[in-house]
Amino acid sequence: MSLETMTEKKSLSAFFEPRVLALFFLGISAGIPLLLIFSSLSLWLREAGIDRGTVTFFSWAALAFSFKFVWAPVVGIMPIPFLTRYLGQRRSWLLLSQIAIVLSIVGMASVNPALDGNVLMLMAIAAIGLGFSAATQDVVIDAFRIETAPKDYQALLSSMYIAGYRVGMLISGAGALYLAALFGSSSAHYSYDAWRLTYYCMAGSVVIGIITTLLISEPLSTVREAQRAFFSSKSYLRFFLFFLVAAALFILTYRVSGIFLENLVSFLARMINNKPLAELLWAGNQLILALGAVVLLYRLFDKYHWVDKELVNASYVAPIKDFFDRFSAKQVVLILLLIALYRISDIVLGVISNVFYQDMGFTKIEIANVVKVFGLIMTLLGGFLGGAIALRFGVIKSLFIGALATVLTNLLFMLMAQKGHDVVLFYFVISADNLAGGFAGAAFVAYLSSLVNLSFTASQYAIFSSLMTLFPKVLAGFSGTLVNMMGYSNFFLFASIIGLPVLVVIYLIRDIDCDETS
Repeated sequence: MSLETMTEKKSLSAFFEPRVLALFFLGISAGIPLLLIFSSLSLWLREAGIDRGTVTFFSWAALAFSFKFVWAPVVGIMPIPFLTRYLGQRRSWLLLSQIAIVLSIVGMASVNPALDGNVLMLMAIAAIGLGFSAATQDVVIDAFRIETAPKDYQALLSSMYIAGYRVGMLISGAGALYLAALFGSSSAHYSYDAWRLTYYCMAGSVVIGIITTLLISEPLSTVREAQRAFFSSKSYLRFFLFFLVAAALFILTYRVSGIFLENLVSFLARMINNKPLAELLWAGNQLILALGAVVLLYRLFDKYHWVDKELVNASYVAPIKDFFDRFSAKQVVLILLLIALYRISDIVLGVISNVFYQDMGFTKIEIANVVKVFGLIMTLLGGFLGGAIALRFGVIKSLFIGALATVLTNLLFMLMAQKGHDVVLFYFVISADNLAGGFAGAAFVAYLSSLVNLSFTASQYAIFSSLMTLFPKVLAGFSGTLVNMMGYSNFFLFASIIGLPVLVVIYLIRDIDCDETS
């Protein structure tokens, strides 16, 4: 059955269309790497006797996911020698990133962190490689998803991708811990061989994504073909070299400015009597300094013609300019407000949720059973429901329903705060919350996809997806302070109230036509 025929039938049979199923398997491939950097790796390092400070340092390897918009234009426009000719732009970058993921996981598995010497540095390099290659895979999958089906089907594709992503996280989270225990490693008896075999198994599981990449068809794009014909191989090479130098300069400037001006941060924290806010403000200044250094570097490269100015503009300037050209100033403000605020309610609440469950007297086993296992099932159901509703009634209505459901389900946590340890109520609240979260997530990803111009899929979606969590995560950093100030019940009421403006914004954007993005 073709996608065009499915558009007419609008039936649940669309879930079994090959390209829709492909997004599920690509989602599994995308979901596997993250926890191999976070929770699974943290437990491995702790069993190996590494101190907590060093363990948490490794989570920095996942920063690539927050800055993927920086190299998304490279992935979107630059062909890979030989591979792109035979596989196409999207499939070639998918295959390259998946091979890099496998090699990075194997590299981590090949290092025993309990040994002396520079072994931790080697593992850190492999972990950074995993974060970078996994974030690159995310960029390509997002572009592939948007280009492979009509806008009406983006919610459906999103729900399948999110479902696969959750399954991938289950494999690399609970699955990795189960394998490590099965192979003989525990907190009382550390076994490097057990963790090595576990990570080898995780590397092998990425084959799911590789096989899918080889079986799927490349989305058609005359735009990319025209770009490749316009720019020479030498232009692409110079562009790539500029990107590498610019990335190195950005990281160096950001780190050095933080080290040399650390005392200034302490002074600012004493002045405003708020260390987290001071660190946030200074991180913003570091970012501005680093971006300024990159701008100066670009001017130097441009002055001596070391980089093709038109290629840089096509990669970085054109995607942003296109967005502002397609919408009026008022529409741009409303759209950016929606992107920045849509997930604010659930992210602000989610950061403090595990602490809340413990404070209510729930054990780790209870939390794992209800939130991680049962909650995962409800999130998947919510995602499928969101995709089906959006397919039938449209994305805007689904957006509104998802936002309203999020606000209402957050209020249920007030009831938990009053009842305390009540397992039945715990199951009920998690059911409602995760259903709403899965529903809203599928609808929102579909809306972001509808905003993207097919000429700039990789760049524009990477920018939108980074923006959607920026402000919520900043505010979420103060969740603990807010709970201390107002208590759990009032905090949950606050978390619901801050989600109400989103409903107004959705109403105001209901008539904005995104069809011109195709």
